[in-house]
Amino acid sequence: MNIIETKNLTKVYKSFTAVNQVNLHVKKGRIYGFLGPNGSGKTTTMKMLLGLIKQTSGSFHINGQTFPQNRESILRNIGSIIEAPSFYGNLTGRENLDIIRKILGLPKEAVEESLQIVGLEEFGDRLAKKYSLGMKQRLGIASALIGSPPILVLDEPTNGLDPVGTHEIRNLIISLPEKTNCTVIISSHLLSEMQLMAQDIGILNKGRMLFEGSMEELIIKAKKEGYGSEHLEDMFLGMIQQDNHYGRDESYGNVFSKH
Repeated sequence: MNIIETKNLTKVYKSFTAVNQVNLHVKKGRIYGFLGPNGSGKTTTMKMLLGLIKQTSGSFHINGQTFPQNRESILRNIGSIIEAPSFYGNLTGRENLDIIRKILGLPKEAVEESLQIVGLEEFGDRLAKKYSLGMKQRLGIASALIGSPPILVLDEPTNGLDPVGTHEIRNLIISLPEKTNCTVIISSHLLSEMQLMAQDIGILNKGRMLFEGSMEELIIKAKKEGYGSEHLEDMFLGMIQQDNHYGRDESYGNVFSKH
């Protein structure tokens, strides 16, 4: 079952098409890796799903509901981090989460549940400005998880972290579908990172979808094209370079999509 589906989702800014007829199929209870180079349209797509940007054309359904007719209901079912999470530095992690809890009208225990899931219960009374970057990312995920939303949207959550911090955030994200019964969409520009987390993947370039399918299907495709499973990153880069070379040839744009 698909918990999120988009149909020809498009965003145009004057003469620039940021997202071009994108069709996403995100399966319930899985981790969907949204992959593409910087500027490919990943964040713009995520912002449309969150109602932060209005699409130029196309439509999408989330959890069986159509946007924007059911906007408020849909947004209550999505937790998100878009770009870097921001907090009140002079408040503790627990106090920051409590502000969000009050806005959402949730019970007090929601804060403790979120801190526990991300492993910050021991540091809940530390000022947010004294958190490491990895801890801030975990606090951001805790803020997105408050109220146990069925969908979590994370925009490059490991960006800027050192290897230890990246490893911690990665393991946390992998655990979330089972821990909280949620579906996760996570964006990145590194296929190697997606390989370690995602079960399904969509590859975007210049606002267009080049591939969508399971990670296993991507590996099969790589082998058919002469790449070993250990060289998926090479195939991804080659796919992007080939698309850049072909430019706006629409007949090429859907070659890699199985839908």
